[in-house]
Amino acid sequence: MKLIIAIIRPFKLDEVREALGEAGVTGLTVTEVKGFGRQKGHTELYRGAEYVVDFLPKLKIEAAVSDDVFDAALEAITRAAGTGKVGDGKVFVVPLDRVIRIRTGEIDADAL
Repeated sequence: MKLIIAIIRPFKLDEVREALGEAGVTGLTVTEVKGFGRQKGHTELYRGAEYVVDFLPKLKIEAAVSDDVFDAALEAITRAAGTGKVGDGKVFVVPLDRVIRIRTGEIDADAL
């Protein structure tokens, strides 16, 4: 089992969610975040004054997946979230040692 954490552009959420559903991912968590990487923010104009926006709005998607859908889920995220431009985001993969469904007590793959 793996935890996939993806940082993506906000307008790509629907495409990524649909692609993950087709890949067999049954649940995910989405959080609004702000940050920057190589994109380094940008400048905007407000009432004639120019200012720098250092932290750009992004979405963080977290999905716990079993090993049998892991490769398909990674491919779905990178395909659906990509635009080919700087700022598309990143995907992080973390191994999961244990998952427990609180309501039923199911463990590991059964809990997903």
